[in-house]
Amino acid sequence: MKGNVSMIIRQVDEKDLNQLITLENKGFTPEEAASKDAFITRINTIPDTFIIAQENEEIIGYVNGPVISAPFITDDLFEKTISNPETGGHQSILGIVVNPKHHHKGIASMLLREFEKQARNKQRLTVTLTCKEELIPFYEKNRYVNQGVAESQHAGVQWFNMSKEL
Repeated sequence: MKGNVSMIIRQVDEKDLNQLITLENKGFTPEEAASKDAFITRINTIPDTFIIAQENEEIIGYVNGPVISAPFITDDLFEKTISNPETGGHQSILGIVVNPKHHHKGIASMLLREFEKQARNKQRLTVTLTCKEELIPFYEKNRYVNQGVAESQHAGVQWFNMSKEL
């Protein structure tokens, strides 16, 4: 985002909850979206892997997810969150959303790069996520590898495993 000095990238804070829920519901269907309780748990349990893009006072994007021991996401992660280990493991992404008003500005890629940098600093092995088929080209552009159809049944949608070695 050239020339936009008002945007900052930061860790999540409890006061972000309402804006995050609004944004989550713009980015996902009601069946796919994380619940308010899930967000409260993530904010309190994994604030170190919950990154916000903010412009002035508005949250315009975020990425979050716990560190997991397996290389792929399992559906239970959408409901149950445990604290991240200090180092190692696989950095998962449960959600990455950018406000539709700010699409095509490179914000999602910037959030991914920051998330990957933090994961590298903690010696994580990969960054792993699931996405819908139409998002595969975006992740491939960011050097993620399509690992095929995921076992996930989340929201009754077909998901694809994507991962990036760090």
